[in-house]
Amino acid sequence: MKNVAIIQARLGSTRLPAKVLRDVQGQSMLKRVVRRVQQCKYIDQVVVATSDETVDQALVEYCHDEGFDVHQGPHLDVLRRYTDTAIAFKADNIIRITADCPLIDPGVIDQVIIKLMADPFLDYTCNFFPVRRFPRGLDAEAFTVETLLQANEMAFDPPEREHVTLQIYRNPSMYKIGSVQTTEDHSALRWTVDTMDDLRLINSIYRHFGFRRFRWRNIVEAYRENPQWLTINQNITQKRVA
Repeated sequence: MKNVAIIQARLGSTRLPAKVLRDVQGQSMLKRVVRRVQQCKYIDQVVVATSDETVDQALVEYCHDEGFDVHQGPHLDVLRRYTDTAIAFKADNIIRITADCPLIDPGVIDQVIIKLMADPFLDYTCNFFPVRRFPRGLDAEAFTVETLLQANEMAFDPPEREHVTLQIYRNPSMYKIGSVQTTEDHSALRWTVDTMDDLRLINSIYRHFGFRRFRWRNIVEAYRENPQWLTINQNITQKRVA
């Protein structure tokens, strides 16, 4: 059983162009994400999935320079990109991560994978559906390759093609879905990066911990010492899925 983490990344983001290569305390955001995902106990391979657009060729070259596995596919049809990547790397289970979440937590990802692997009847697991309690920016999804192939066949709406798993949790009656939740509600915390204010917050958090390894609960605790973090990106609105 091969678990492949596929990290989607591109350089053409509109609000913060080339954000995945922006500096986060001495490393690119993408490298931060890849290294944190590589800490997972239940992931066999990590692959960056980017587009075949000319603008993303620099990202492909960056991945080659860093020794990251990378695969290219359609720009807007990200579901097709995931399907092709999963087949190319012979995945049995896919773990979906986005490259704009540099605080992604390996322990949380492992919980989501364990939930999927523990129940042979589950098709898909995540930590934000049916309700979000984790901070935004810790989103992790795990699903079987069969589920991915089915979604690829069933998704016709452009948003469903772009957002990969939207067809799955839009149609919970078609899939057996598992959820990983935390008891406390931290959904008001925003740890994903779409703007310069988001990036400022992430850099502040990494600066606080320095060279120490940290997990998401360590960050929550650190807010007590750094209440100013709450104001850095509190006015940023998450883009709505069409």
